[in-house]
Amino acid sequence: MLTLKAKIRSLLGKDVRQLREKDRLPAVLYGPGLKENFHLEMDTKEFIKVFQETGRSSFLQLEVEKDSGKPQVFLVLVHDIQKDPLSLSLTHVDFYQPSSTKEIRVRVPLVFEGGSSAVSNLGGTLVKNIQEVQVQALPQNLPHEITVNLESLNEVGKTILVKDLLLPAGVKIIRNPEEIIVQVMEAEKIEEELAHPVEEKVEEVKVVEKEKKEKEEGTEAPAAHSKEK
Repeated sequence: MLTLKAKIRSLLGKDVRQLREKDRLPAVLYGPGLKENFHLEMDTKEFIKVFQETGRSSFLQLEVEKDSGKPQVFLVLVHDIQKDPLSLSLTHVDFYQPSSTKEIRVRVPLVFEGGSSAVSNLGGTLVKNIQEVQVQALPQNLPHEITVNLESLNEVGKTILVKDLLLPAGVKIIRNPEEIIVQVMEAEKIEEELAHPVEEKVEEVKVVEKEKKEKEEGTEAPAAHSKEK
């Protein structure tokens, strides 16, 4: 398990800009087992290095230095990351220490492995519809990623559904099991699929225009009024 060092920060509010100017990243640690939130700071580059390995679904050891005494270690997840809208540089990160006895939900990336013979030999096109899924599990059972093996796609038209994914024990996916994750399609069908959204948008515009016209002419049914409490 990777370790990330942090220390208690005294700068709060607008003053945290001074930290960012020194390439220090402000952060907060919270969770059901903590008596209070910890306002922290850490090296920005070190956080990026660790986060590239852990993502949002793997635990890391957060080692918090204090003014006196031994550092305190917390097992945490990266819960939220904030970025500057213009520079996209990191501005703040939230760490969450969950209860080890309660299931939580996190998003886990899908990793596609192997090759599809329907693509290499039959001229099919691989279409990936889902890149990540939300899973529910005890914190200690959360997977870092879920592997999708493409070798079963040996015919054009074949699919891999959510229910086909191989999950670790104690992990379940919060998503429709019949949804298509990846499929092999013919090029002609892909062109047809791409044309559908445009046609649907045109129909939506016609419906909206019709409703607007009816409203202007006073033909729209009056809305029901609810009683105020």
